[in-house]
Amino acid sequence: MRPRLGGVHAELLGGGFVGNALGLYAVMIGSYVLPIATLVFLARLLGPRSWGSLAFMQAFAGLATLVVGYGFNFSATREVARFRDDAAHLADLLGGVLGAKVVLAGVALVLAVSISSVVPQVREQEKLLWPAMLWGLSVSFTMGWYYQGLEQMAFVARWETLARALSLAGILLLVRSAGDTWKVLVIQGVLLFGAVIVEMVFAYRNVAFRMPTPRLVWRTLRLGWSMFLFQGALSFYTVGNGFIVGLLASPVVVGYYVGGERIGKTLASLLYPITQALFPRISHLAARARGDAARLARTSLFVMGAAGCLMGLAIFAAAPSLVRVGLGAGFEQAVLVLRILALLPPLMAVSNVLGIQWMLALGLDHLVNAVVFSACVLNVSLAIILVPHYLHVGMAVAVVSSEALVAFGLYAVLKQRHLDPAAVAAEADQHIAVPA
Repeated sequence: MRPRLGGVHAELLGGGFVGNALGLYAVMIGSYVLPIATLVFLARLLGPRSWGSLAFMQAFAGLATLVVGYGFNFSATREVARFRDDAAHLADLLGGVLGAKVVLAGVALVLAVSISSVVPQVREQEKLLWPAMLWGLSVSFTMGWYYQGLEQMAFVARWETLARALSLAGILLLVRSAGDTWKVLVIQGVLLFGAVIVEMVFAYRNVAFRMPTPRLVWRTLRLGWSMFLFQGALSFYTVGNGFIVGLLASPVVVGYYVGGERIGKTLASLLYPITQALFPRISHLAARARGDAARLARTSLFVMGAAGCLMGLAIFAAAPSLVRVGLGAGFEQAVLVLRILALLPPLMAVSNVLGIQWMLALGLDHLVNAVVFSACVLNVSLAIILVPHYLHVGMAVAVVSSEALVAFGLYAVLKQRHLDPAAVAAEADQHIAVPA
């Protein structure tokens, strides 16, 4: 008697998984590696203070992106994966998501103006407010959720990577001093929005256009509500950390923290495309063959966990060189931040597999939300306590503590409910006899 492994291998290698994973890696290059090249240039040109101001406003715009994105990269992706062969359902979903994003964009703009009028740190960066919002809204309208559900991320990768490469070229040509900081956001926002338009045009070549009626918009908002809560809490203690530091400390401290964070998360994100590529595959299997879905999640957990540990060790050892090459003189304080954040890759690998690949695929949104919300509260609480005294180092400790709570909390919840993917897969293996 031996467990059946062929199904897992087929799911890992068959269909669109490999192409989707490669497409997600290309998107990652556009989303992280090209911005790192931009970071290398801007950090040296602007210095910790001016670059910290840019990072603070990007984090502020990231909160607007959170509102407009509404967790559709999970909820709508899952829906596309489940109904990828139903053209009518996909047409309704496309219309509903796009209509909802237009409504939410209006909400985000109102919130941005309101916050800028009452928060001094944002008001001081008024020159960067609207360029930052342009950038944030362009990011939030990406069609990646649709193509990811179809496992066709190579298409998105082509256009968004091109947009970001052209953005880097434009920044190198047009940004010459701290006074040109606003140009960074405008160049990136305009070119990325152009890529989004191309993605929409091609989506509607295969799916009929549906006018985003109030009924469709409301239904889509209800569909994504739990994932909005999840994405909101998740983003608040990931994307929003630069904003939190900016509220509690100076732009220089923001530069130190975000500099280390950008380098660490760029390297840790090398594992993320596999997680995202497997999400629609496991979602598709979970509704039809839970045993096969559990086997795939179990394999992913072991592989991603080991890769995360190796990645963390490499980041810790190379931190001084990474900061010197990536940020340049004046950012030496970011070395300790990066070494603390080296704990993130293994923790994120575990939480991504258990939370995103497995629990969201099973529809256990409320349990994931409970754990992530707890981590969000811990992150903000520790930041308020630690940042005023320990500055960028305190923020790094808060982030690692929060991510540890997510990883161990998700595992504890699954064990309590007897839904640990390794245990579910083992139980399924017992029911399948394959001749030796």
